[in-house]
Amino acid sequence: MNINLRSHMMRPIRAACLGTATVLVTLLACAPVAAAAAEDTASSHAKVHDRVITLFGVLAQQTRFPVNPGGTAAQGDRTAFRSDLFYDEQGKNRVGQTDGTCTTTWVNPKDTNDQAEVCVVTYSLPGGQLTVQGMIFGNLTASPPPSFDNAITGGTGVFDRARGMVHADTIGVGERRFTIDLDN
Repeated sequence: MNINLRSHMMRPIRAACLGTATVLVTLLACAPVAAAAAEDTASSHAKVHDRVITLFGVLAQQTRFPVNPGGTAAQGDRTAFRSDLFYDEQGKNRVGQTDGTCTTTWVNPKDTNDQAEVCVVTYSLPGGQLTVQGMIFGNLTASPPPSFDNAITGGTGVFDRARGMVHADTIGVGERRFTIDLDN
């Protein structure tokens, strides 16, 4: 069977939905964003260069769209979510929000809690937006949900052409710590 990899890689991002909202609450910080904008005021595309930002996310809204309502997890289950982002763990100094969707792509037939999801998230922050996408693996219904790493695929404003990764760890119910590693 001949597979055209380019056509699979070029599918629109909107075709990939983001799931498990408690798993995806990716965050960015206000002070580093403002500092990044001040680095190059001569350019309308001031960039964030090789920096690490730690943010804290709190799930604000989540809706699940199961393939089998009331049944077990299934391929195609979707979750849409929104989270508030903070610079501090105490939930003061709100700096933005995440909005995303996840779609279940695999469910272990022997353990329906063992799943994989593909997620797409937008981080709206002062000075621009970051787009992030990737896979989440493991027992997605566990408490706490598993940590994950996703790729930064681009951005707008001070995040124009951003690359790097986001690492997320659960720190409480509906709460995550996001370590954003931006490359230039």
